[in-house]
Amino acid sequence: MREFDGVGSEDRCVSRREPSGSTHRIDLPFILLLLLFTPSVDSSWWYIGALGARVICDNIPGLVNKQRQLCQRHPDLMQSIGEGAKEWIRECQHQFRHHRWNCSTLERDHTVFGRVMLRSSREAAFVYAISSAGVVYAITRACSQGELKICGCDTHRRGRASDEEGDFDWGGCSDNINYGIKFAKAFVDARARMVKDARALMNLHNNRCGRMAVKRFMKTECKCHGVSGSCALRTCWLAMSDFLQTGDYLRKKYNTAVEVTMNQDGSGFMVADRDYKKTTKNDLVYIENSPDYCLMDRSAGSLGTAGRVCNKSSRGMDGCEVMCCGRGYDTTRVKRVSKCECKFKWCCAVECRDCEETVDVHTCKPHKKPDWLDLT
Repeated sequence: MREFDGVGSEDRCVSRREPSGSTHRIDLPFILLLLLFTPSVDSSWWYIGALGARVICDNIPGLVNKQRQLCQRHPDLMQSIGEGAKEWIRECQHQFRHHRWNCSTLERDHTVFGRVMLRSSREAAFVYAISSAGVVYAITRACSQGELKICGCDTHRRGRASDEEGDFDWGGCSDNINYGIKFAKAFVDARARMVKDARALMNLHNNRCGRMAVKRFMKTECKCHGVSGSCALRTCWLAMSDFLQTGDYLRKKYNTAVEVTMNQDGSGFMVADRDYKKTTKNDLVYIENSPDYCLMDRSAGSLGTAGRVCNKSSRGMDGCEVMCCGRGYDTTRVKRVSKCECKFKWCCAVECRDCEETVDVHTCKPHKKPDWLDLT
């Protein structure tokens, strides 16, 4: 079996370039818990958003000491993390909107995703990775926008440099990605670093890959200062790409995630497939196979696919055959109103008509109980 270290340095997750669902309201009170995924927490989390930052930190039992200290020391960062969580949850739901598991959140549930996160599955690997990436993205953005006292723009980018288009001067406000990664590592990893089991190592590995995914898509943006708009003189800075790119990338990593087992001394993982020859340091890893998510299974955290909308003409994951797990589907004819025949009117408005169309909506049938269960 191939073996790799589960708690290596940050740059080990810098990957080479490689060629979704129902949504519930997301509130700040449980967003901090969301980053920790601690199913043992059973406190009254719903009122936390109305309290002061220090009271929040002192009254969340899911926080380990290091996280509590960071929370108390940097309450403004906690606010940024809370707001950023909404973004990465939306991205998770976007990525899996056409899948049986669609990253659904559970209202009034402190674990946010329910028992599905208790299994060391591909889905858990993705959620940990994108949540860690979301913290990096939120903190880095808040630094650049001047919302935080502890950080600002990256001041290390100074002087002359060059790219394929020629020379330029570093200037403007480069996104402080290194600070975002540093804080996300300290805060998000704190709980997992307190234990030495396989799940903790899995979480640390996927957290790190999520952080480095954001850095992987840093781009150079420039402003031209030449005569008549020419780019003879340029000022450039580093900026994060849209978070959608990170989501797309991690989704591909989900598709190619590697099954692993813990090695004998507990210091890392071994790839479960003896014939797997590629390196695993760039991949998301998981330990347990996923349920099929076809039926509601409270113990596994599966909500099932009964009532989910499917695409009758698709043969992919969103197709009725796959989405409905062979149970069939119901068809309902509904009327929809959309804007049509839009025209630009000088100056300056767009006028459209409201057009009505009738469409067929296909939804998965519920699971049918065996006939013998109805016998008395």
